[in-house]
This record gives sequence, C-alpha cells and structure tokens, in this order.
Amino acid sequence: MRIRTFLSLACSLTALAAGLPPASAQGVAPPPIRAGGSGPAAMSQTLPSSTPSTTPSSAGAALPATGSGLPANPANLPVTAPPALPPDSATGATTGTAASGPVSPPSAQVALSQVLQAARTNFDVSIAQREVVGTRADLLAANRSPFPVLTAKASSIDLQNGIGAGNDFGRKRIEKEIGIDWTYERGNKRALRTAAAQRAIVAATFGVQDAQVQQLLAANDAYYELLAAQERIGQVQEIERGASQLAQTSARRVQAGDLAAQEGERLTIEARRARTNTQEAQLARQRAALVLLQLTGWTANPATLSVQDAWPRLDPDEAADKVYAGDWAALLDNRPEVRAAQARVLAARAQVDLAESQRKADVTVGASVTHYPGVSNRLVEIRAQVPLQFGYNFEGEIGRALAVYSQAQDQLDKTRLVAGAELQRLQAEALSAAQRARAYETDILPRARQVAANSERAFNRGALSIADLLDARRTLNATLLDALEARTDYAKAAGAWQLRTQPLDTVAAP
Repeated sequence: MRIRTFLSLACSLTALAAGLPPASAQGVAPPPIRAGGSGPAAMSQTLPSSTPSTTPSSAGAALPATGSGLPANPANLPVTAPPALPPDSATGATTGTAASGPVSPPSAQVALSQVLQAARTNFDVSIAQREVVGTRADLLAANRSPFPVLTAKASSIDLQNGIGAGNDFGRKRIEKEIGIDWTYERGNKRALRTAAAQRAIVAATFGVQDAQVQQLLAANDAYYELLAAQERIGQVQEIERGASQLAQTSARRVQAGDLAAQEGERLTIEARRARTNTQEAQLARQRAALVLLQLTGWTANPATLSVQDAWPRLDPDEAADKVYAGDWAALLDNRPEVRAAQARVLAARAQVDLAESQRKADVTVGASVTHYPGVSNRLVEIRAQVPLQFGYNFEGEIGRALAVYSQAQDQLDKTRLVAGAELQRLQAEALSAAQRARAYETDILPRARQVAANSERAFNRGALSIADLLDARRTLNATLLDALEARTDYAKAAGAWQLRTQPLDTVAAP
C-alpha cells in the first residue's frame, strides 16, 4: 500500500513538472496536429529567406592570406549575405525545387535560351538548393541557448516507520522538491556556433550558383552537339546520295563495257559504306538528344526533339572578344566555387574558436523549493555547478578543428589554382577554335569543294580515273565533317567563355 502511494505521488509530481494533467486525467486525447505542419515543405516555410549579416562585403574580404596567422574572433568578421533563392512556383517557399512530374519541351524545336533556362532549375541544381535549406535549419539549431531543466522529486520516504496519514501533498511525511536549473555558456559559444552556421549558408548558396554554372556549361555543350548531329545527318545523307548515284552510273558503264567490273565494285562498296555512315549519324543524333533531355529534365521522344538556333557568327574581330581585359584576380575571386571555399574557411575558423571556447567551463545555476511536513513548508535551495576539467584541456577537439581549418585553406588555394587554369584554358580554346573555324569556312572548305567539282567534270569526260575521283570525294567528305567539328568546337568554347566571364544573370546565347 505504501509503495503504491509513493508511486502515485511520484507520477503526480512528474506530471505537474511537465505541465501535464494529473494521472487521473491523462485519458484526454492529445490536441490534433495542424495540417501541413510537418514534412520538408512545412520546414522550409519556417526557415528565414536570408542570413543575418554584418557589413556586406565579398566572402574573401576578411580572409587571411595562406600561411598567415589565424584571424580574430569570427563572430566579429563580416559575413556575406547569400543571395535569396528563387521561390517555388507552387508554395512560394525558397526551396528551388525542380518539377516533380514529367515536363515536356516548350516545342518540338527548342532554342538555346530555353535549354539554358531549363538547365538552371534541373534536378542537380535542386539537390544543391536542398543543401541550402538544410544549412538554414542548422542556423536555427545553432542560434539558441541551452534549455532550462525542470526537476521534480520526492525523497525522505520512510519505508520502515511509514509516511503517516493524510493528504499526499500536505500531510504525509514525504519531502517534495521542485526546482529549475539552467546552464550559462561561457566563451561566446552561441555566437561562434551561429557564425559557423551563417558561413555554411553562404558556402551552400554559392554552391548552388556553381551547380547552375556547371549545368549551364553542360547544357551549352549538349545543345551544340545536337545541332552538329542534325547537320551531320544532312551531310552524310548527301554523301550517300552522291555515292549511290555514282554506283548506279558505274553499273551502267560496266554493262556497256565502258568500265571495268573491278572499278564498278569499288564504287558499290563506297555507296554501302556511305549508307552505314548515315545510320551511325542517326544514332549519334539520338544520343545527343537524350543527353539534352537529361540535362533539361524534359520528357520527350528523342527522335522528334531538335534545335532551331543557328551557329554563332564568326566575326573578323572575334579573337578580340575572347581576350579578357578586366581584372583576372577579381574575376577569380567572384567565381562561385572560390567564394564558397572562402566561406568554408571562415566557417572552419569559427569551429576552431568554438573548440577553444570549451576550455571555459559552463556554469549551471539552479534553485528549488522543498516542502516537508512537520519541518517546513518553504525550504529554498540555491545551487551552482561547474565541471572540474582536470587532466584534459580539449586538445583533441581543438586539434581536429585546426586540421579541418588547414584543410579548408588548402582547398581554397586549390580551388583558386584550378579556376585560374580553367580560365586560361577556356580563353586559349576560344581563340584557337575561332581561328580554326574561320580557316575551314574561308579557305579549306572552298578549296575542297573546288577540287571535288573539277574531279567530277574530269571523270565525266573520261580524263580521270575512279581512284582519283574517290580520293577527291573522300577529301571533300572529310573536310565537310572537319569543318562541322570546328564549328561545334567554336560554339562550345565561345559559350563556355561567356558563361565563365559574365555574371550568371546576364548570360545569353553567344
């Protein structure tokens, strides 16, 4: 009986401390959960659309040079506020989700601007945007103080002599105590956690921009690959028709005794080879269409998808447009992957200071009120607790944080180096591709056409052998395909250069 009374009293005290009704009234159903109050969509609606920041500046403004000493407290360093993500078309939440269902192309013939716009919001970009939503949630978790702890207990229960009669709370000889404890964080821990979370948001947001640039580069290449595949089909079909006509003509000449059967068989083989080249070109076109559909997220028949834009113009002063006249250092520092790496360095610096702040022990203060019948109804206790950190000074946590910080600095240096080399490569490729495409268009291809035409006239008059005619045709066919390849390389290189040297929001088709 006494044990049951003790258990009932303990449950009642616990329920009162948690803000719940007594045990006798706990049969009430819980309040209903609001519709739409859970899940990722509801979480994203509660997240802030931007990060609080101090003085707006570039992400690298407060970054120390590689090999220099550690900067000051990151909580006092400027943080670049990340750009706001585009709102979701259905909910308005800044999640940047890609389309959940199948999306068809705007038309059977798509333009480069439509392809680039679809690539900006494909699933790879959406995955990167989810990371931003996660870092914003991390900011909410970091920017708070420890919760206070409410304690309720019943003690001094005399199981030998009994606890007496009467009311459980007022008369029975049970010491009842209720108190609250709160941990005071020393060493600016909350500000350091918040600073690290803010810089993680900045890094994730620039990561989204880098993902968009990567998808735009891939979409630009895929678009011109499909355009080249379309034109290649037309060229090989024209080659096939010419070879077939020549084979038919040679067959009639063989029957008339005007041409050796061996020579006629060679022309027949050339016609069949041309037919297989047409089939191969059709397969290459379907592959290019599938790659473009994958990058845009569209669902369509690859056999019916085509592109409508023409090739970029080859102006005489095109080479001058591919020489960047601005500040290369500023161009490198403004690249999204470099700015993301800079933000990760600052976040790692904040983690170092956070690890060092653990050397300052937190203080837990509390107070409680005790009731013991027969002694006093109002006994107050005030207490403070401090951990005694003997024999260990958080060397492990600090060493790990310093290693991550050095790793982030090395990654920043590597990112800058790779970005600079890529810009130099893109410039060299754009200049070389422009010169090569212009040479084919103005010199090599016209010469090959003239040689092939002269060979056709000479063969028809009987002044040229089959072998020489085939050589002239093969030269023209190879030159046509090489000229198309040069055009494709130039279009891809010019688009990549434009995407890397112009602001993301102002990029247009080259």
